[in-house]
Amino acid sequence: MSETLSRDILDQSAAEMAQALAGRSVGALELTDAAIARIEARDGPINAVVVRDFDRARTAAKAADTALARGERGPLLGVPMTVKESHNVAGLPTTWGFPDAVGWTAPEDSVGVARLKAAGAVILGKTNIPVALADWQADNPVYGRTNNPWDLTRSPGGSSGGGAAALAAGMVPLEFGSDIGGSIRIPAAFCGVFGHKPSYQLIPQRGHAPPRTDGAPIVLGVVGPLARTAGDLQLALDVLAGPDEDAVGYRLALPAPRHARLADYRVLIVDHHPLAGAQAQIREALDDLGNRLSGLGAKVSRKSELLPDLAVAQGIYGELLMPAMSRGGPAPTQTNAHHWMNLLDAQLMVRRRWAALFQSFDVVLAPAHGSVAFAHETEPDGDKRVLDLDGEATPYFAQSAWAGMATLANLPATVAPIGLSRGGLPIGVQIIGPYLEDRTTIAFAGLLEREFGGFRAPPAP
Repeated sequence: MSETLSRDILDQSAAEMAQALAGRSVGALELTDAAIARIEARDGPINAVVVRDFDRARTAAKAADTALARGERGPLLGVPMTVKESHNVAGLPTTWGFPDAVGWTAPEDSVGVARLKAAGAVILGKTNIPVALADWQADNPVYGRTNNPWDLTRSPGGSSGGGAAALAAGMVPLEFGSDIGGSIRIPAAFCGVFGHKPSYQLIPQRGHAPPRTDGAPIVLGVVGPLARTAGDLQLALDVLAGPDEDAVGYRLALPAPRHARLADYRVLIVDHHPLAGAQAQIREALDDLGNRLSGLGAKVSRKSELLPDLAVAQGIYGELLMPAMSRGGPAPTQTNAHHWMNLLDAQLMVRRRWAALFQSFDVVLAPAHGSVAFAHETEPDGDKRVLDLDGEATPYFAQSAWAGMATLANLPATVAPIGLSRGGLPIGVQIIGPYLEDRTTIAFAGLLEREFGGFRAPPAP
């Protein structure tokens, strides 16, 4: 492959790559080799792709070329991509960053990875994470620290930070991540790419669990895609979504997007939270977006009595989150069974409040995180960490409130890039939609992309 062809096609979307492969203007092995070369050339200072499976990727690419030559087609046939380290891939390690899990390899693929492979994707390897997926960084004692390609002194976000960094740096067009506390959305915002937190249980979690564990889905947790275009999010969602062990009795039938034009959307902007701050430049970017949407004819509101009590909802979210996050770790959070049931009842009340709100609004726009990508944080005690928001020191983990809005209510939320900060770092918007109306939030992100521009590559180092 010529350098020009390599550069051009590796910067295209997964959908465009699949089209080029189907048209035989590029071969799967040729494309895979080019992606591997780019990882080897660019990943050194970033440290995003920490488990590399290049030999098996080349074997899969050769099989894809054979299938394409026979006339077979698939949504991702021959397209190279990566997956988050926390997803089981048969024969590869899954550690979740725990040193005592080193040496264990997954016996089989997760459901999501199996579906990606069935669609023809070529898995190049796995991307970096924080320990237990419990940070908005990607740093652990097994693989080290991932740096943001926009600024190597800053976090790429977490816990899907390695995947977002690999996307932004142009190593791959598609990544398979996970989210419970903003782990898809915050890296997407920090790295200037697109990410989608699906509706709860839309994509099966089986095979995405702490090492050596298997069981019921983690409450609040989801798995989902990151990409450089909104269209690729939908492409991946179509491959990944659908029932798992209940498939014999259920079929997927997601509603179409609510509207085809930005002018037809009813938008609520939420840029203040009682328990979490946001930098002025984040709020200004949202306000500017709201003004641009109004200029196109959209109905934009900046307050609504229909919004649930965000402080109360965050309390419920926090009490559900801690047991879920500590499952499989060295110090699991203990809780009373009846209290847990009461929390689930309270969660249902919040979900009903959001459902009522979405009778009057189509999407809610909010920050994914209250700051742009922050400098690497090395304080090991999370309770002692602080985040500087325009000169005000605030508790680091208070920012979970922005992610918790959608997570507690099981709602879909898509992050799209909407500009750069004054310091030249990406700013993303979180687009929250009604339960199981994932196509609406992704479509809205695609309309923003088409109207105002989407992903832009970081400046060359």
